[in-house]
Amino acid sequence: MVRRFIRFVLCLIGVVIIGGAAFYFITAPNPLPESHWADLGAPDVKNGEMVFWAGGCVSCHAAPGSQGDAKLTLSGGLALKSPFGTFHVPNISPDETAGIGTWTLAQFGNAMKRGVGPQGQHLYPSFPYGSYARLSDKGVNDLFGYIKTLPKSTNVAPPHELPFPYNIRLALGGWKFLYFNDQPRVVLANADDKLKRGQYLVEGPGHCGECHTPRDALGGFKSDMWLAGAPNPEGEGRIPNITPGGQDVGNWSEADIANYLETGFTPDFDSAGGSMTEVQQNIAHLPKSDIEAIAAYLKAVPKR
Repeated sequence: MVRRFIRFVLCLIGVVIIGGAAFYFITAPNPLPESHWADLGAPDVKNGEMVFWAGGCVSCHAAPGSQGDAKLTLSGGLALKSPFGTFHVPNISPDETAGIGTWTLAQFGNAMKRGVGPQGQHLYPSFPYGSYARLSDKGVNDLFGYIKTLPKSTNVAPPHELPFPYNIRLALGGWKFLYFNDQPRVVLANADDKLKRGQYLVEGPGHCGECHTPRDALGGFKSDMWLAGAPNPEGEGRIPNITPGGQDVGNWSEADIANYLETGFTPDFDSAGGSMTEVQQNIAHLPKSDIEAIAAYLKAVPKR
């Protein structure tokens, strides 16, 4: 009887050890190797600037309240409140101490596309790498090159304020296992080059789904509700449904959407408001062809 109990305990311990090892193996940070980033060549800084505006980097990483050229100093400091705690946006200026001035392209690329920090740690998805995973390697290289031309800042953002268990980074491996991938959010039949470009911009650098798609209790997208609207992460009101089934935007033509993104004016001559004001101002830097591609994609996604 005692021997049987001992065997049972030993088997249980073995199962726990094997299960823990399997969990760690499946959910451990998974950066791309240095060699992946080795042969991309000199960055196209002009294209990097377009990726910068498409990605809305200033909206989170500029100091709160910045205006004009001051927005290009990516000193961080913005507090992002969420149901999981408060995230403090880091300094990503080229400063060698407070920012990312000593980062390699591989470190930057793995943060963008794999959600892995420079010390090999999981990053929190408050940084939208779940969308940026769809960026091309060229786009990442060009963006990194552009950011290195921007002003430096010595500001150091405070650490995140997260209660247990959300302060345990190891658990992010499980979150990634459930939700993280680089596949298209929707499948578009007979997509031409314009539509493919729009899909790339919206699902990748534009990370539109981060606000416009509802999430489940663990903070993952409800994949069958892509761009269908969601509670405002700032706490008041609701982010609208921007699919063709949306109450307002659904009635807009492709030209209406493109004009709104370029000028900030709706078909009823209202103007962009709230957090969308800055998003629209960022998108307005893009070439007209890109803005039209975004509009084409938003008219092509499934109604929700």
